[in-house]
Parts: sequence; C-alpha cells; structure tokens
Amino acid sequence: MSQEIERELGWEDEIEKEGGAFVLLPPGEYNFTVAKFERGRFAGSAKMPACNQAKLELTIHSPEHGDVTVFHNLMLHTKTEGFLSNFFTGIGQKKPGERLRMNWSIVTGAKGRCKIVENKYISKGEERVNNQVDTFLPYEKYLEHAGAQQQNYQQPPMQQQHYQQPAQQQQTQNQAPFPTGQSLQQPNTQPQQGFVPGNF
Repeated sequence: MSQEIERELGWEDEIEKEGGAFVLLPPGEYNFTVAKFERGRFAGSAKMPACNQAKLELTIHSPEHGDVTVFHNLMLHTKTEGFLSNFFTGIGQKKPGERLRMNWSIVTGAKGRCKIVENKYISKGEERVNNQVDTFLPYEKYLEHAGAQQQNYQQPPMQQQHYQQPAQQQQTQNQAPFPTGQSLQQPNTQPQQGFVPGNF
C-alpha cells in the first residue's frame, strides 16, 4: 500500500480520516525513534531557572499496541546535566564518563530504548493518567532488542499513529523538583516526571 503524502488542505477539501484513539501503554521498556526535535525556551519556575529547552517527540514502538507518540522535554541547565547525559547515552552518542559536545543535528531519527511509566495528575478537578519517559536505557539495550523487535513487530492494518497530546500547563502533584521529562495524552495538559537515572 502506498503511503499517502501529507499536504495542506483547502477550505473546501473533503475529509474522511478520524482522529487516532488514545492508547495508554503498560509500564515497561520500549524501543523508540526520535520523530521530531524542536528548540524552545523554559520560562523558569520556583525550582528551575529559565533556560533553553529541547522538545522531543518520541515514537514509542510497541509490538502489541503499535506506534504511540510520547512527548519529552530536556532542560539545558547544569542542574539537569545528568538527564542530558542520560538521553545522549541512550541514543548511542555519549559514552559513560566521557565529555560530549551536544550535537542536536543528529537527534531527529535517532533510536534507543527507554523505560515508560504511567503518570497520574489532576486536570480540571479530575484525575487523569498518561505515559511519560522514566529514563533512557543504555544504547546496548536497544541493540539487543532491535533485531528481535523488527522480526516480531507488525503494525496493525490501517492503524493510525496514536498521539498523547502535550501537557504544557499544570504540574503533576507527584512530580519531581525539575520540569523535564514529560509525555502527554488526549485532551489535557500536563508536565513531567520524577527523577530516575537521567530524566527530569
């Protein structure tokens, strides 16, 4: 089947596709691909000064649920340097104990393996849950699983990619001191996750 080319729609064009259903992945380890990287700016908070921010759109590859999009933010600050090292180590660009000049031009399309968790938060007075990255695993873990996953993984027919809508406003009550790693989910807005080797 040929892949449809994305294009701008005219005001009177016909439409047919429905929005993809929200999928909550079970907690666990998954391979991922960095689908998009965007430079941004974090305005600052009580616990984190204003700084540059890398906004990542990750495609999480699940053999059972297909591809799910999770959003993750990286703060460029000395307070969160460990999270940056965790990410670049996870995509095979940094070796433990070595210095690295961050090269963001190679981030889009990079692959690795990460640990996904469920994140509970309050939005409009209701408790909600979404997925977010807990930590990026060593690149060797990705290499170990990549071959087997490619052999066993089959995208469900006619399946649209699932998106977890970015949460950009309120912070989770069970949240870590620094606003970094975050995933998002259908209608809502929310933040990041607690510290685990290399997240923020």
